[in-house]
Amino acid sequence: MLQEAGGLRRSLARAFAMTDAARALLVACTALAVALIRLSVIATRADPASPQHLIAELRLAQFSALLLVLTAGVYIGFALAHASTSGSGMDVALGVGFLVLASVAVTQAPGRALTLLAVAFTGHAVVDLLHGAGILPAGALPNWYATACAIYDVAIAAVCYLPIVRRP
Repeated sequence: MLQEAGGLRRSLARAFAMTDAARALLVACTALAVALIRLSVIATRADPASPQHLIAELRLAQFSALLLVLTAGVYIGFALAHASTSGSGMDVALGVGFLVLASVAVTQAPGRALTLLAVAFTGHAVVDLLHGAGILPAGALPNWYATACAIYDVAIAAVCYLPIVRRP
């Protein structure tokens, strides 16, 4: 019985083993999500008739755009690190596409920008799932990454869209 428990523990440890870089990424993504949630709550609670509401939505849109660029940049980094992998150019092209979406979003009114960013994060979740399904190259990614990133992207899209839904 003890031997079986030890084997199970080792199997679980291997299945959930994380490198230092993966741990750092997890901590960074958590911190960024907490900051984004805070900005979303501030925008949601602001009086819609006050200038503070517009400012809060603008800050949320700007921060969300930066997060989209960072998120897309991860795939560019994976593609460049594994440039010999077939299809890595597609990851670079998709990353640049998300950069363009973020650039367009910051030039829009906050409501439109937040909607565009919510759609972009949802689109990024689809790209993540395509990597996980093997339709897009996944050889450079850790096994858990595509699913975890898709869940994260959908959650961030919801946080971006929350102030829009809560408008009177």
